Formats: sequence, structure tokens, C-alpha cells
Amino acid sequence: MTDQQLSNLFVCPKQITGKHPARGYHEDNRHWRCNLDLQSVNGTGGVFEVFIRQHVVFVENFSIGLRYQTGNRSPGTITLARYNGPHGEFSRASDGHFAQPHTHHLTAEELAAGSTEPQEKDRRVTDRYATFAQALAVFFGDAGVTNYADYFPELRQARLI
Repeated sequence: MTDQQLSNLFVCPKQITGKHPARGYHEDNRHWRCNLDLQSVNGTGGVFEVFIRQHVVFVENFSIGLRYQTGNRSPGTITLARYNGPHGEFSRASDGHFAQPHTHHLTAEELAAGSTEPQEKDRRVTDRYATFAQALAVFFGDAGVTNYADYFPELRQARLI
């Protein structure tokens, strides 16, 4: 796959078809968690999954990601992107990304090298969100999820920016 194909998969319109658990989140290993099943709506037949994780105590530490089921045995499922909150750790990297909201997007180079997850080197520090709720709204918008408010009605509130 090319970078453009990966990007197209990320932004193509999708609808949530299921949420696990159906209501709220479940706690596992000190994180609130839920997963979403998605289906593309543009006729490509693509099947996706969103994973959502938020630390129970350190609520700024979260990860929201989009996985794509390739339909092939190898590589199987690939993670197209992750939107993270600050991890709170001191970052030795010049961009200080561990202490700031940031995103990771899978590249064609990483995929060709056998990685099915975005690596640390392709990260982008962002000021588009600061909270978990803001990150969810930005992520769903960027990822083309059209019916997210049906499952996350709290995100329907108007933004004051």
C-alpha cells in the first residue's frame, strides 16, 4: 500500500456498527476501554475497528486508534493511526511529544518493513485537542466516522471556540 492509500483508508466515510461494551466503558488494567466496529460507507467494503483507552487516574493519558482489516492473512489487521494524550513522561525527543497531545500515522515504508503499527518516528505534536473528549471529536471527524454522536452523545455539545 502507498501512503495515499493508507490516508484514503483513514479518511473514508465510515459508520459505527457496534460498540463493546454497548454502554460506557469497562475497566481493565487501570484503563477505561471500549472498542467500536465500523464499516465503510463508500462502497469499498472496508471493515475497521476503533480502540479507545483512557487511564483511570491520569485521565490525560489516553489512546484512540483506528485499525483496518486488510482481508489478507498477512498483514491481517493494521493500525492506521493513533491519537494520544500526553503520557506525562519526560521526553528526550526534541519535540517533547510524550508531554503533549500527539498523533501517529502508519506509513507505507513502515508497512513494507513489516510493521502493522505506526512507529514513534512518524508522530505529530498537535494543539487540535487537549482533553479526551476533544480528542474523540477530532479523531472521529478526521477518520470520517459519520454517526459517532449516536454512540457518544456527549460530543454533540457545541464547541465554544
